[in-house]
Amino acid sequence: MLALPSLAAAPAAAAAATPSPERPAGTGALVIIGGALKFDNAEVWKRIVDEAGGPGARIAVFATAAANPERSAGQIIEALNAQGARAEHIPVAPRLAGTDLQARLNDPALIAKVGAAQGVFFSGGAQELIVDTFQPGGQVTPMLQTIWSVYQRGGLIAGTSAGAAIMSTTMFRDAQDALQVLKGQMRRGKEIDRGLGFVGPKLFIDQHFLKRGRIGRLLPLMQAEGYQLGLGVEENSAALLRGDDLEVLGGKGVLLVDLSQASQDKTLAAFNIRNAQLSYLDRGDRHNVKTGQTTPSAKKLAGHAIDPAAKDFKPFFNKQAFYLDILGDSTIVNAMGQLLDSPFPEVLGVAFDGRSTSTEPQPDLGFEFRLYKGEGSRGWFSAAMGGEDYTVLRLRLDVQPVVISRPFYKPLGAAGLPR
Repeated sequence: MLALPSLAAAPAAAAAATPSPERPAGTGALVIIGGALKFDNAEVWKRIVDEAGGPGARIAVFATAAANPERSAGQIIEALNAQGARAEHIPVAPRLAGTDLQARLNDPALIAKVGAAQGVFFSGGAQELIVDTFQPGGQVTPMLQTIWSVYQRGGLIAGTSAGAAIMSTTMFRDAQDALQVLKGQMRRGKEIDRGLGFVGPKLFIDQHFLKRGRIGRLLPLMQAEGYQLGLGVEENSAALLRGDDLEVLGGKGVLLVDLSQASQDKTLAAFNIRNAQLSYLDRGDRHNVKTGQTTPSAKKLAGHAIDPAAKDFKPFFNKQAFYLDILGDSTIVNAMGQLLDSPFPEVLGVAFDGRSTSTEPQPDLGFEFRLYKGEGSRGWFSAAMGGEDYTVLRLRLDVQPVVISRPFYKPLGAAGLPR
């Protein structure tokens, strides 16, 4: 078991946006799913049902964010009921044809059904539809109050994709281009908005995280909003949070970002950060967000421990890597594993748009990502789960703005010189 830095002060701006700024004692469980949850991922579906009370648990399903709410709700209900739940669709969705949204939202019978449930599940889709429906203009509706009551009396709140985004007090509303957020495009009501705040004000949540390279958008938001701890959840994976205890479930893992010791150079005209701490927690790993203690899975502990500071350290990789697209699919976590299991002190990568034209804002602006080892950098490796799986703790990250030469490359001429 290894300690990571614990969480400190909460972001003041975000705390005002949630109906319950602090998670009360005795609250239930949160299952935060990174999106693209496969219906055969029995581990996650079963755990949702178990945390709601086990076989027979009543779970209210909201497909509020979905493009096709009836189809989405039906698929979720089928997956939950296959694990023994008694799930039911609560038809409150702007895209549900032929219904009066406000009437459904304020229907006493539907509110009573939610109040009698042991768990609530939010589907994927467009997270702004969830917030605009249940918390219009920041005002908490009776339906949302009832959902909160389920959680506060010990019930479950689960959400996938959009349903994960709404878990923190501030969320990304619509920010598909992580590089543009790095460049400063982060407007309230556009790219960012208030969330529903189930995780409280001290933790920021992002989803589809590794697949879509969202480290590039998480860091600027955390810095701007004052978050010290962020959690990026990968697709087909989930973070189970009960009290201060975090457990990783499913196909892959989560990236834990700690900015408690980070700083920035405010004289620079673009986003930059120094000494961010990154930890990748793989499936089966556990972490306590209050004490900072991490416990790797049994398979990791039975595998290969990696401590670059140990005298008998034998690195696996012997070639220093460089990443031309650090925001690519799973690139950041691949770089972390390769750096940890190598003799090198750092690894570099860049984020830029090679297609930018002179008519676009800041076409030459890019960012250098420097991952490096520091005190407490260590991890574990295991092949027991069918892949090359790492748990990586306490690597450091600096990000600085750079100018990308344009054109980035030129054709080679016959004489070996650029044409």
